[in-house]
Amino acid sequence: MTGPLALLDSASLYFRSYFALPDSMTAPDGTPVNAVRGFTDTLARILTDRRPSRLVACLDADWRPKFRTDLLPSYKAHRVAEPSEDSPDVEEVPDTLTPQVPVILDVLAAFGFATAEAAGYEADDVIGALATRETGAPVEVITGDRDLFQLVRATPTPASVVYVGKGWAKAEVLGQREIAERYGVPAENAGPAYADMAALRGDPSDGLPGVAGIGEKTAAKLITQFGSLEELVAAAESGDSRLPLKMRLKLKDAGDYLAVAPKVVRVAVDAEVAQSGPDAVPTSPADPDRVAELAERWNLGNSVKRLLAALPKD
Repeated sequence: MTGPLALLDSASLYFRSYFALPDSMTAPDGTPVNAVRGFTDTLARILTDRRPSRLVACLDADWRPKFRTDLLPSYKAHRVAEPSEDSPDVEEVPDTLTPQVPVILDVLAAFGFATAEAAGYEADDVIGALATRETGAPVEVITGDRDLFQLVRATPTPASVVYVGKGWAKAEVLGQREIAERYGVPAENAGPAYADMAALRGDPSDGLPGVAGIGEKTAAKLITQFGSLEELVAAAESGDSRLPLKMRLKLKDAGDYLAVAPKVVRVAVDAEVAQSGPDAVPTSPADPDRVAELAERWNLGNSVKRLLAALPKD
């Protein structure tokens, strides 16, 4: 039986690897390689446990795209701000992680795994575009980011999220039913409904203010009742009696935000994706000598061995 198409949220996976493993894992020259080894081990586990026939490691060409910040300047703004007493929650990318990313890309290329990106877009958009266009195989989105719950679907092929927010050992496979049960949104429309609920609720980690006074449960209830964020906003503007006056006022006060939120929160499934090569999972390394060189240079021995052992047999 043909395995699924696995779409990797690469930055999510290597970022989590970086924080899960000690930076005492180093190359012979002292360079930390904890993210490289963690990512490589995760890739081996994906091949062993999920058995995909095809796999694409999706990348951020722009992790804070202009088309999103033009609509909502606060989008991920805390991640580029300087830490201060007034903004202690500013996120800083560790400077020992950044140099490891090219090594991860070298490992993927040496093994022959496909990578993909889209100029001006995030990896989420690449994943959304590839998932939406897939009509032949089941899709598994592997991520630690809940934003991608919006991609679950039943047709034309099922798409689910393998959520690794608590690590691979506690990975959860979430489809429409699971998202519906967890968040109280309609099962038949769980993916789009989750995106609308998230926009309404907001997400401080992404700089999304949401609507003041509307939490997750209320947001899910409103989206379920009205079918979509657009219908909910239209109901508020028309004075729909199903909405109490206080709720209508809250939605009207957040009108400017709600006018742009869907375009910011929903993945851009029309992104023009550039892929490095075929997405079939390799049965042997594309460049065995390069694999051996990388393993020696960066002290990746056991991680590379595990990935080699995980490759599907002819």
